Amino acid sequence: MTDVPVIASVSNPIVSIGDLRLYYGDAEALHGITMGVAPRQVTALIGPSGCGKSTLLRCLNRMNDLIDGVRVTGSLLLDRQEVNSPTLDVIELRRKVGMVFQKSNPFPKSIYENVVYGLRIAGINQRAVLDETAEKSLVGAGLWDEVKDRMHTSAFGLSGGQMQRLCIARAIAVNPEIILMDEPCSALDPRSTARIEDLIGELREKFTIVIVTHNMQQAARVSDMTAFLFEGNLIEYGDTKRLFTNPSCRQTEDYITGRFG
Repeated sequence: MTDVPVIASVSNPIVSIGDLRLYYGDAEALHGITMGVAPRQVTALIGPSGCGKSTLLRCLNRMNDLIDGVRVTGSLLLDRQEVNSPTLDVIELRRKVGMVFQKSNPFPKSIYENVVYGLRIAGINQRAVLDETAEKSLVGAGLWDEVKDRMHTSAFGLSGGQMQRLCIARAIAVNPEIILMDEPCSALDPRSTARIEDLIGELREKFTIVIVTHNMQQAARVSDMTAFLFEGNLIEYGDTKRLFTNPSCRQTEDYITGRFG
């Protein structure tokens, strides 16, 4: 077993990250991350609190731009286009790379308007298109049968698990290439968590998913590939089953066996 980082290569990645470094002012938070993300698979980012999981995730759709003093170096390619290019249309990037946050964040609108919000922003207002997209997205998020008779009531009337699935429906309504999920089940009860995990399994057929999770059992259940981060470094990245049963790095083994974290 080695203490040297072990990083699997990914053939035909949809995302290619090379020597990515992120700074908050003078403090370096990500230290030369290099990895690829395979299309239509679930990639999990695991590691102890403060290790850089969410920071790395937010690099993929430039959510870190919203934080003062952030600077990024290295390369981050989506479909061979540099995500951090100053000429990139960030709005278009966030249409391609949707995000589901840790805490569900429905808008103060109806269930229907929550789902079609992204289409309206894009200037799509044809009722038939909106209706079809709303139904298709809610079916895709496993929520249609529960809300089809109250589409025009407030989204705040839903349960926590339903709200999170509504946020997933809102994300997939604009047909992104990638869905980012930042600990999407951390505020949910076990039953709602199981529904979201089943949903992730269904969504991987159409979308590339990158999920941050503090729950290693969840990572083992839902992901194809797993990346273990520690103190801003990528320690090990590879096939999930292998990483959890036969890790190559001592730090990875120590973390997944509960010796620290």
